[in-house]
This record gives sequence, structure tokens and C-alpha cells, in this order.
Amino acid sequence: MIGYLFKRLGSAALVLVAVSFLIFALLDVVPGDVADTLAGDAASAAQIAELRHELGLDQPLPVRYLRFAESAILHGDLGKSAISGRPVVDLLISRFGATLTLSLASLALALTLGTLAGLAAATRAGGYLDLAVMAFTTIGESLPSFWVSLLLIQFFALKLRWLPVLGAGGFDHLILPAVALALPAIALVARLVRSCLLDVKSADYVRTAHAKGLSNLIVWRDHIFRNAILPVITMLGLYLGHLLGGAFIIETIFAWPGLGRLVVQAIFERDFPVVVGAVLLIALIYQAINMAVDLAHALLDPRVGHEAM
Repeated sequence: MIGYLFKRLGSAALVLVAVSFLIFALLDVVPGDVADTLAGDAASAAQIAELRHELGLDQPLPVRYLRFAESAILHGDLGKSAISGRPVVDLLISRFGATLTLSLASLALALTLGTLAGLAAATRAGGYLDLAVMAFTTIGESLPSFWVSLLLIQFFALKLRWLPVLGAGGFDHLILPAVALALPAIALVARLVRSCLLDVKSADYVRTAHAKGLSNLIVWRDHIFRNAILPVITMLGLYLGHLLGGAFIIETIFAWPGLGRLVVQAIFERDFPVVVGAVLLIALIYQAINMAVDLAHALLDPRVGHEAM
């Protein structure tokens, strides 16, 4: 198991190196840089070139990347924002809490509503309720998040005036962005719960439980649902990373002061150190979640644990 852990850590480190270099290379081909933003429209080409030299942006890509990698690995320093001058790590920490709150709220909605919808569909398989849930999941997975966000704003904020539109404050500010972010996840969970319940429902030990005379409630609660929900929980753990990354558009629309809005602003301002730091943070979270799920499977499933050793 120790060897398996070190193997996963090594692969995670390679992924982070690849992601960091890829984002460096992609940003390098983007027209303009932060020197253009800082210099302003009235600056001459000579002034922009001088500012680019002061910031070290005129050096070759491999030199800039190695300098960044050395600082990040040895000192945990991701550099400073070229616009605000604040350390990138401080900026990410200050915004990450809001993004995590939004993502966890969306995850809770997805788990609760998706599980209830999938359970209702599975208990009425082939009926009208099942067809309605499947139609909802198809629509929920198809609608773009930004379009759903605009519909929610138009109806609940502008027409009914029940909920605020922009910013973060009380619980009411969290409802609309959390629902907009959670809708695809609700549809995904409902479809997965329905499929898992129907698979477990036809298992031999379920028929044995019915043959013993147990009530339908006990069979569904103790034998079907408990076994069917495990793949859903695993999927939701992995989906949390997707929610953290997918919150960028939602945070921008609702002016939610999270990591996604910070990155969007940094892109427009060409503040590339912030963009690189945020992408690395999301990649690190993905790797951590994947590793936790793999280790949990290795510990809980003897077959996986034996292969890991």
C-alpha cells in the first residue's frame, strides 16, 4: 500500500508539472501581456518594451517556466499579481472559501434532489414518473449553465423580486448561483441513482430478502439503497472538482467573489501569474480527490487493495 501511495503521488506530481507547463505555453501565445495593461493605451512601443524587460517577460519561455517552477517547488511561492502586487497564494486563499462554499452547496443540492428523483424513478420504473424524471435529466444535462443562470435571474430576481442577483451576503445570495451550478449535477445523480437502484434491485440477495418475508420498506432501505448509493457517493467526490472548475461562469454572472471571478478578471487584465496559480490549484484539488477515491477503493475493496500492493 505504501508503494501504491508513492506511485500515485509521483503520477500526481507529473500531472501538475505537465499542467503548469501547458498553461505557461498557452498563455505565451495569447496576444498581449500584462505590460500592455500596465502601460496603458497612450504608452509607446519603447515604453512597453522597457516595462516588459523589467517584468522579465522578454525572456524565453523555458527560462521563465524554470524560474517559476523553482520558486513554486522550493518556496511554495507562485509569484505576485502583476496588477495588485499581492502574492498569488494570498489572493487564491482569500477567494477559495467563497468558491468552496458555492461548490459544496451545489453538491448538497445535487445529492439530495438527485437522489430523491432517482429513487422516485426507480420505484416507478416504466411509469409516468420515471419518464418525467428521465426527461428532466435529459434537459438538465443539456441546458448551458449560463442560460439557466439568466433564466433564474429573470424570473426569481427581476420578475418576482424574491432573491438578490449579485454579490455575496446572506443565505439568499447563495440560492440562485447554487441552483444554476447544481442543475447538471442533479440530473446526473438522478440518472445514476436510478440505474444503480435498478441493477441492485434485480440482485440475488434482494430476492432472498423478499423471500424471507421482509417488507418492501426494509428491503429498499437496508439492501437496495445502501448498496446502490456507494457508486453515487464516489462519483460525487470526483464531481466536486468539476464543480470547483465549473463555477467560473456562474461566479462571473452572479458577481460571486470566488476563485472563478478572480480568474476571469485576471484573464481580461492579462494578469497571468494569477491565472497560472488558479489553474494549478484546481489541478491539485482534482489530483487530491482522485487519490483519495483510489485509496478508499484500495482499502474497502480487497481485490483493488491486493492489486495495489
